[in-house]
Parts: sequence; structure tokens; C-alpha cells
Amino acid sequence: MSALFRNYARRPFAIVEGKGTEVFDTTGKRYLDFTSGIAVCSLGHAHPAIVEAIQKQSEKLWHISNLFESPGQEQLAASLVKDLHLSYAFFCNSGAEANEAAIKIARKHTGKHKIIVFQQSFHGRTFGAMSATGQDKVRSGFGPLVSEFITLPFNDVAALKAAVDGETAAIMLELIQGEGGVNAVTDEFAQAIHDIQQSSDILVIVDEVQTGIGRTGTRFAFEQTVIKPNIVSMAKGLGGGFPIGGILGTSELFDTFSAGTHGTTFGGNPLGVAVAQKVIELIFDEAFLQNVQQKSTYFVTKLKEAFPEEQYTIQGKGLMLGLGLGGEDVASFVAALDEAGLLTVAAGPKVIRLLPPLTVTEQEIDEAVAILKTVIK
Repeated sequence: MSALFRNYARRPFAIVEGKGTEVFDTTGKRYLDFTSGIAVCSLGHAHPAIVEAIQKQSEKLWHISNLFESPGQEQLAASLVKDLHLSYAFFCNSGAEANEAAIKIARKHTGKHKIIVFQQSFHGRTFGAMSATGQDKVRSGFGPLVSEFITLPFNDVAALKAAVDGETAAIMLELIQGEGGVNAVTDEFAQAIHDIQQSSDILVIVDEVQTGIGRTGTRFAFEQTVIKPNIVSMAKGLGGGFPIGGILGTSELFDTFSAGTHGTTFGGNPLGVAVAQKVIELIFDEAFLQNVQQKSTYFVTKLKEAFPEEQYTIQGKGLMLGLGLGGEDVASFVAALDEAGLLTVAAGPKVIRLLPPLTVTEQEIDEAVAILKTVIK
């Protein structure tokens, strides 16, 4: 009998080994991993450069706390904000923690409390992040939530303009809703957010926990829009599998996040920042990002050949793609794909989310599409 709480609906097999895009369960069965730990293992499993970074740092220092200066944090922060309009970083352990920090700094900086969020969004499962999440299934059963989150339809310009007022502290959104169905922000909606930001003191928080660190073909997804966020949250791919999260913020927020306003025991530990530094050195390389874009184009082309647009939908950007089965529930197909040797994850009830490592090969994409076609059609 298991001593674990049953808060996860686990699949009935255990993955025990992986290399690149391939993983293996306890019986030795091979799978192509198109979940990447839910967009986490951006460089695949057991990438040699990450293994080396962990080994080297583990022999020096694991943890010292944020009572002391951190050269590793300084280097990682500088690398992340280089050539961006953002100026400062704070490091924590997860995406939910990053979004909690973003919410706190937005409220404190503006002196206002109302934050506009969107239906089908997902920002985490702590109370603040859960309150910002626009999905009832995540919020249900936990009693009163953190107040003054205003939930609007995603990509509805009229609803957004009507909701903004003098009490609005921030607009918080994912540019592609990962858990909510791989729904991308429209150009019109992005422009509306930009215009509101330019004409008011309202901050824009972009949740890049899933879309960031090269997943959509650029360092961050916001770089493909007109939006210039005041705060960006990140996690998942930042550590390539090692737990680390954080926020990036613009210069005017510096004095707001002063000593004692926020903190974390483990956040930005030497082991985590050493791994993250190696991850972004590899992923933020221009040639690497161009390769992600090329593989995305190849993947989308192959999906469209296998799944005609009259019956199916293909959405997303980079290597964060969704396959909609014409309104059909996907849970049984995800299980059948497991059996066939392809690991995927649902994005809501109607979309199969495809999140291969950014290092996936065209041959592995071909194999994945063939499995998808066999199982679904």
C-alpha cells in the first residue's frame, strides 16, 4: 500500500531512465517523450552539459542561503536580461512561486489590488497563483480565494477595455495558454494590452513559465509580440529539469522589491543557478533558436499532412504545439499513445499537447507523427 497522497492521477508505469528524447520504464519499454516533464527538460534527458554542470557545482557548494552575496545569481541575472528591456531578476524554486512574487510586486508597486486575469489560464496552485488561475477545476473546494482577481474571456478586447479602471494594478496573462488548450494571444489582443500599458500606470505580467526559455522559438514568447511586460515569470525550462524559477522586472520596480519584502530559503541556490546558466548558454544561442523554429515548421507541416484542417486543429508556436481532435475528448487517446510508445499530455479536455525537447530530431518527429496518425486515425 502506498504511503503517498493520491493528489496525482498517475499513469500506471514508472519512467526510470532517459537520454535525449527517449525514456524507458521499469520493464525496459522505450517511449518518445513529447512531454519533456511538461515543458521542463528543454535539452532532453541527461544532457551531457547539464550533467557536467551539476557534477562540478555539487563538488563546490550546494546551499548557503540568501544571507550572502551570490556570484552565480549575479551572472545568471545578467545573462537573462541581456538585450532585453528588463533589468533585474529574483530567483525562487518554481513557477507558482514566481507568479506569487509577480503578484506581490505588482500590488506593492502600484498600491492597487485589482489584477485582471483570463479564463482557461493557469498560474499555479498556491493560493495567490490559484486565485489568478481562470479554471474552476483548479479553484474548487478551497474556500475563499485571494480577492480582487478579475477573470475575463481570453482575447476579448472589448471585455478587457471595459474592465480596466483606476483600481487596476496589473494585467496578467500567458501568451500561449498551456494547460488551458494551447490558446495563443491574438495580435489584436496583444496590441490592446500594449496600448493600455502605454496610456496608464497599469503593469503587465507575462507568465512565461511554460513558454519561456526557447520553447516558442525565441528566448521568451513576448518577443514575438508588441507587449513589453513589466514583469516576466519563468521556471520549467530554465533549469532543464533542475528546480528553479524566477521573475524578471523593469528598472522602475527596483526600489519596490527592497530588502525584507520577499524571500526564499532555497531559491537561487548555487546548484540551481549553475545548471540554469548552462541551460541558457545553450538555448539562447541564435543558431539554436533558429533550429527550434525550423523544427517547429517541420513538425507543423508533418502534422498538417497527417491531420487535415477540415477535421483537426493545430495550434501553438515553436515546440509548444496542440492537436485538437475536432472537439473530441483526448484522455483515451493520450492513454493509447502511451501504449504505442509516445508520451503526450492533455491541454484541457479537447487538445493533445506536444512538448518535445528542443533538441528533438526530425527523425523523432517523423516517428511521433506516425504514432499519432496510427492511434488517432
